[in-house]
Amino acid sequence: MTNRPSYILFITDQQRYDHLGCNGHPVLQTPNIDAMASEGVNHDRFYVASPVCMPNRASLMTCRMPSSHGTRSLGIPLARENVTFVELLAAAGYDTCLIGKSHLQNVSDWDVQIEPPEHREGYAVPPKELAVAKRSDLDNETFQYERQAYWDRADPTVPLPFYGFSEYVSVLRHGFNTGGDHLEWLKANASDTLGLRGRDQQFAHGYTVPQAIRTRVPEEHYSTSYIADRTADWLKAREDNETPFLLVVSFPDPHHPFTPPGKYWDMYKPEDMPVPIAYETDDWDPPEYVKSAEHARASDPTLGQMAGYSLAVSKQEALQARALTCGMISMIDDAVGQVRKAASDAGVAENTVQIYTSDHGDHLGEHRLLFKGAEQYDSLTHVPFIWADPKGAQCTRSDDLAQTLDIGTTILEHAKIEPSIGMQGVVLPVVGGAGRDAAHIQYETQRTQKAFGTRPRVHTIVHQNWRLSMYLGKCPNELFDLAADPDEMSNLWTSDEHKDVKADLLERLAELEIAAVDRVPLPTAQA
Repeated sequence: MTNRPSYILFITDQQRYDHLGCNGHPVLQTPNIDAMASEGVNHDRFYVASPVCMPNRASLMTCRMPSSHGTRSLGIPLARENVTFVELLAAAGYDTCLIGKSHLQNVSDWDVQIEPPEHREGYAVPPKELAVAKRSDLDNETFQYERQAYWDRADPTVPLPFYGFSEYVSVLRHGFNTGGDHLEWLKANASDTLGLRGRDQQFAHGYTVPQAIRTRVPEEHYSTSYIADRTADWLKAREDNETPFLLVVSFPDPHHPFTPPGKYWDMYKPEDMPVPIAYETDDWDPPEYVKSAEHARASDPTLGQMAGYSLAVSKQEALQARALTCGMISMIDDAVGQVRKAASDAGVAENTVQIYTSDHGDHLGEHRLLFKGAEQYDSLTHVPFIWADPKGAQCTRSDDLAQTLDIGTTILEHAKIEPSIGMQGVVLPVVGGAGRDAAHIQYETQRTQKAFGTRPRVHTIVHQNWRLSMYLGKCPNELFDLAADPDEMSNLWTSDEHKDVKADLLERLAELEIAAVDRVPLPTAQA
């Protein structure tokens, strides 16, 4: 068992593929992550299973699509009936630890946004316990460990194991307002910082993009530093421990609000950022959801101050968001460097695979939008993935298609552990697997959006050089030629010239949907 490899999985929140130095960003400097890429395989075509936090993080853990593990949208905790790849590692003798953001459960106490159905006069109304077609216990205390109300208790503790992790150091939420173990640590070790965390306490600045907050929280007390410090401590304690491990290092940044602390705030200038093409061309007829977002923002300029769904922004706002995002990523890069050094100092680096990815992207001005939503643009679905195995390929780029749900199955294969029946991830070529020929992406939300005429449900296929998306609702479906139109500005759905391509992609999408139908639970008898 002592010869089995260990794993450090770095995951960020809301980081696009192109926001790394090694992935071609013209300004952002990420020397530590770039060094990791040079020591392994950097994947150029890695996609999420869903372009929002909870569903995709659940896919990472379960190696299953959202329609199978049940966390189809934000607001649905990951049910314990799902087996995680972390549990399989633990059962095989691995130590397992999560430091940072989980977001496998709800992190807010906000009410649901689904409107109750209107009942017809003269019809019997189902009692509450029968009103929904499937019974669920996801609102009990077992699924409330990431809510602030739980942490406001006198002695909050999260029962272990937590989805397979035998150790869990929690950081809840984002920016200056993080909670969980991070907040408890601040109370005990840096109580003066608590009064600096509010939006009203920020330094003055001239940024106008929504949720730009120049926090007074010092760099050393910010969540990114806290996670790096706790991770370094954990690795140092393993100097004489030969048990293999999985260590997940999960940063809440660069997710909005835009709050890079200290020197990271003005590390990059908006005027130096690349300008999204949607602000530079007159030859683009925006889709209805962009027009709807622009109308909503014009009607209410305060939109976006709190929520994080797709928001129309000006060119200047987009460039400001990009500069601040780069600042947060540079801080993450420094933290990655600290962790990598700690692994080397502890003598575990030579037998540890280091992995880097993100849970989804951010528009950051692409198509004149900010944040994330039902849109299936590359800026949301395409994220970094680096696999750095000290005993594997070095300084290699891969154009193999891959997805978030493939990470766990690839780790299990590399560790020589069989997956659970019903896991849907594939083994990637980086460890000798066949990989996949298409990416399959599912999106759902509980919030009705005007542009879509309903609560959007969108399923997407990325195959070869094409992206096809089917929208439930009044929004037109989409077909993009990613080779000829990498910025996804020309929707070819109604093009007669491309009807055969569309038909082929629809057939392949149908195959993927069939494959994603859950195979568990297994039958209990033949008849």
